[in-house]
Amino acid sequence: MTTKAGDGGEIFVVTSLGSGHLFPCIELCKRISSRNYITTLVLPSNLLPSLPSSFHHHPLLRIAQISSFQFGPPTSHPDPARHQAGLDLQTHLSAAHRRPLCAVVDFQVGWTTPIFSTFNVPVVSFFTFGASAAAMEWGAWKSDAGTLTPGESRTIPGLPEAMSIKYNDLKLRRGGGSKPGHPPPWVAAIEGSIGLMFNTCDDLERPFLDYLTNQIGLPVWGVGPLLPDQYWNSPSGSLIRDGAIRQTKRATNCTEDEVIPWLDSKPRGSVLYVSFGSETGPTMEEYPKLAGALEDSTHPFIWVIQPGSGLPKFPGEGQVVSGGSEGYFPHGLASKVGDRGMIIKGWAPQLLILSHRSTGGFLSHCGWNSTAEAIGRGVPFLAWPMRGDQIYNAKLVVNHLKIGCMAFREDSSDVVKNDILQGIDKLMGDREIHKRAEAISAKFECGFPASSEAALDAFRDFINQKTT
Repeated sequence: MTTKAGDGGEIFVVTSLGSGHLFPCIELCKRISSRNYITTLVLPSNLLPSLPSSFHHHPLLRIAQISSFQFGPPTSHPDPARHQAGLDLQTHLSAAHRRPLCAVVDFQVGWTTPIFSTFNVPVVSFFTFGASAAAMEWGAWKSDAGTLTPGESRTIPGLPEAMSIKYNDLKLRRGGGSKPGHPPPWVAAIEGSIGLMFNTCDDLERPFLDYLTNQIGLPVWGVGPLLPDQYWNSPSGSLIRDGAIRQTKRATNCTEDEVIPWLDSKPRGSVLYVSFGSETGPTMEEYPKLAGALEDSTHPFIWVIQPGSGLPKFPGEGQVVSGGSEGYFPHGLASKVGDRGMIIKGWAPQLLILSHRSTGGFLSHCGWNSTAEAIGRGVPFLAWPMRGDQIYNAKLVVNHLKIGCMAFREDSSDVVKNDILQGIDKLMGDREIHKRAEAISAKFECGFPASSEAALDAFRDFINQKTT
């Protein structure tokens, strides 16, 4: 008997705000649809322009638009925008020809779970970051890490000893994640879920996936890293062109065609790539120390600086500033370093830079998507985490995978120019770190991880069994 496309049923995928959530959800939709499910991406209307045109043309992919809303945990007072988004979701579910088999919900929009429950649609919670961060947050809560004193560390039973929690791990935070001694914010968000999905794979985080399975008592699937097909289909050593994957409307002072010849002119593995993403970064007091370290270093570098750099963007970081303020920029640095440095203001072709043979290190905040992109291309880290899951992502790459070092001393949360400078020299000169990074990236030479394909198959079988 011939099986028709989409005969497997329909699955909803609900994304939270921001590209760090939307893009993994897009890739997850593609992976789910390849298992013969109609896959409907539920997204706020303000994210619609960020969808690639290929999504609209895929025969098994659908879009369910809901009203835009503000990010944040549920509050005791009414939120009109979120209420309207919930009504929109109910309208989509009411109009469905048949009940969806399940909904995969980004835990940051866990407030949609009761809506799906009303329609008897089971929910799987989705984490766009890795399993180690979630496992460490859970373990810190259960081991009462809030009682740690300066200089003390604590090993979490069931997790690698190299990931022991130090007092400074808790002090580092500028907001985001869980408070010491309190449950992680996602614990309440996954209530009512029948399983958990993580944007990771066995080769990177098997011990942490196993720990969460044992601790939480739900099926846990590592289904990533959820990066574009072009990433997985590009042979090792070949350039990945960001522009060929998705068009960006973000402003920049530099094009891909300007970056490539600059990188081509530098020796293999000699360039330090410096980028903190679009949502976080050093403070106004810390940026000049970074600029000083790059000036004093002898290594070529690409430094990507976003508009508003150094200004608070989240509660807990000081007065939040949005729009209208330029923030930090290293005026005069370009003339001092000459052709040794390239300073990009705004958007940068990150996949192109990470996949170029001249790139030999990544000074990063260790956001999960950037971390996965660099690991897959064999680029080691100088880790400078700021908040939330970044602290534990940095611990994963430095202490567990041993493919990086910290940009500051682990016994101090103060950033010092000489520490950054020494970190750059250590990272770029340590052949053992580079060899380990290359060995891990070699595991991905065959494309999307086989363990993640198997996990998606296991998810399919689980959902089919639940709904028959």
